[in-house]
Amino acid sequence: MNWEEGAERLVGADADGEDQAVESALRPKNLDEFVGQPKVREQLDLVLRAARARGGTADHVLLSGAPGLGKTTLAMIVAAEMGAPIRITSGPAIQHAGDLAAILSSLTEGEVLFLDEIHRMSRPAEEMLYMAMEDFRVDVIVGKGPGATAIPLELPPFTLVGATTRAGLLPPPLRDRFGFTGHMEFYEPAELERVIHRSAHLLDVETDPEGAAEIAGRSRGTPRIANRLLRRVRDYAQVKADGVITREIAAAALGVYEVDARGLDRLDRAVLGALLKLFGGGPVGLSTLSVAVGEERETVEEVAEPFLVREGLLARTPRGRVATPAAWAHLGLAPPRQNGGAPGQQDLFGA
Repeated sequence: MNWEEGAERLVGADADGEDQAVESALRPKNLDEFVGQPKVREQLDLVLRAARARGGTADHVLLSGAPGLGKTTLAMIVAAEMGAPIRITSGPAIQHAGDLAAILSSLTEGEVLFLDEIHRMSRPAEEMLYMAMEDFRVDVIVGKGPGATAIPLELPPFTLVGATTRAGLLPPPLRDRFGFTGHMEFYEPAELERVIHRSAHLLDVETDPEGAAEIAGRSRGTPRIANRLLRRVRDYAQVKADGVITREIAAAALGVYEVDARGLDRLDRAVLGALLKLFGGGPVGLSTLSVAVGEERETVEEVAEPFLVREGLLARTPRGRVATPAAWAHLGLAPPRQNGGAPGQQDLFGA
């Protein structure tokens, strides 16, 4: 059974593990299948083709960008294109240099090591990684105190693929050791439509162009979200319609799941609603805003804020968070008028 047939069979899989299994099955298996990121795809293709022609391992690869844009998928594609196995771990899982040494010492020649959230790796492990990436060796410390001895351990050539959502937190010595660095951009709606059509085909779901466009427009420029919304719309279409995803069905389904026409979900609208209705559009501190919506400060800052700022609905200022005129318009509210009839926030955004 090929992988496409496996993906189609997953449509009727048990619900407990369905989403995770389907997500894995929907991943592209090579660069030709990968949709979007044309610059990164072209550059990475050159790196991998050259490495295969030389008969060696590919240079170390660093991929940065927001969650859900395909960094893990590209890491798996690197291994597939090189015909090599892949080992997957993450920065938070490596808290000691010994943890990293154990992983590195078990690698085989040409193997791909995917290190997700590489910026969260501990400093001792990070310093060990410098030598491993550059010289393919590590020094294992045996013993403690004055009697401690460093034993050099040779490593087979391998390819490290690092992924990070916060490239600015990577120290320059680590960043400079990567032979190729690619930044993942948010997807355009047309690219997301291609992702949705491909996933719908693998899921054996009939989707018309307008239905795919409706889902793409609410996917926040992120393929992972597009695939998740497609699965939820599929459920709605199968239960409450004839199984075909049209624009009307997609809009109705996403309304049930509280995803509006611009892609804002319940938390996004709660943040905007509190900012506008309770604080007159701001400025207001992040902690106060978090309390107002009943969420942790980190949740508001890391989950809701990035999208709201990118959409031009919220701005960060030295005095706190401020709603833009577009936020008032999106929620259908009239901004308060101050300073002799001028709308609030005129000093920041104009009338």
